[in-house]
Amino acid sequence: MTETTLITRIAARGDGVTADGRHVMGAVPGDHVRDDGIIVPGPNRAEPPCRHFGKCGGCQMQHVAEPALADYVRDRVIGGLAGQEVSADVVLPALLSPAHSRRRAALTALRTGKQVAIGFNAAQSNQIVDMRMCPLLLPELFALVAPVRELLTLIAPSRRPVKVKMQMLDQGVELVLEGVKAEGLDAAMALQDFAGANRLARFVIDQGDGYETLWQPDPPTVRFGGIAVEVPPFAFLQPTAVGQEALIEAVTRAIGDATAVADLFAGVGTFALSVQAGRKIYAAEGARDAVAALTGAANLARALVASEHRDLFRRPLVPAELNRFGAVILDPPRAGAEEQAKELAASDVRAIAYVSCNPASFARDAKILVAGGYRLDWVQPVGQFRWSTHVELAGRFSK
Repeated sequence: MTETTLITRIAARGDGVTADGRHVMGAVPGDHVRDDGIIVPGPNRAEPPCRHFGKCGGCQMQHVAEPALADYVRDRVIGGLAGQEVSADVVLPALLSPAHSRRRAALTALRTGKQVAIGFNAAQSNQIVDMRMCPLLLPELFALVAPVRELLTLIAPSRRPVKVKMQMLDQGVELVLEGVKAEGLDAAMALQDFAGANRLARFVIDQGDGYETLWQPDPPTVRFGGIAVEVPPFAFLQPTAVGQEALIEAVTRAIGDATAVADLFAGVGTFALSVQAGRKIYAAEGARDAVAALTGAANLARALVASEHRDLFRRPLVPAELNRFGAVILDPPRAGAEEQAKELAASDVRAIAYVSCNPASFARDAKILVAGGYRLDWVQPVGQFRWSTHVELAGRFSK
């Protein structure tokens, strides 16, 4: 009789793992793996909904059933904290964004002769998987793939990759093409016709000299807390509306009734504008175009939001500045906020809402905060990048 070994968990990169640490590609918890490597399916497997799964690098775990997928997202957060010997009082169940909900995507296109391939790269490869379906993207984004493919037969240079960035805004889809060549009146008119025919909110190209906005019938906006922000091209937004609302709810719960709040790494105002009612907000952001958008929106809405262009990696807020606030919102990029965490650890701020897109850097910074006297009250795992190994979270620290 052939011996089998149970798969007990999924590793950070998506492989199934046995109790003795053996990694098995494509296995999920509840599967058994035979000595010859054959996987015996268990109860936590799902039928992948996409024909490109296994080739396209956009998804790694379409074969994982929903409960096991949620457990994976939660376990990634728990594992990151355990690696830094940090414990949370409560780790909440993971919140997963549904299929067909991704509102922003950066694809790659390549023209070879009269043929254009457009899609995500293959796993661990520069090869493009030509997208003919996608259960990740909003239908409005996927509907643009075929028209863009046809357009690129005219303006994409041969055998040189073109970046295709799409994002859903209040007015419709924003499209950014980087690395194209559109010279002359005929090309300009063709692009205008394309934008109008596809009802784009904004159409931007980069021919090598920076962004050129070709089409923008109305100011392209995104709303936070009812306040419209005129966002710069392909401004950073949370990847799904559902995930954004989950994070805003977590941040609101974490800061409680604090009337003076600092929002650090504020971006275009996702959190600052969403929680500003009845509070005074200070928002710091290192990207000049993002902070300009936030400032303009807050001023028009007469919101009590004071914004500052500030590089928080080089010049974090120090305790004397932090102690003016009852709560701090922290939403750094993947690298985390180590220097700012050190200053926060030495401060008297009573509550910190930390939003992260990297469980490892979150755990590292959490260790600094805990060593400074904070307690990690709870963590909310969030899976906005469905079927991928990318995990986000929000946590509350108190002192």
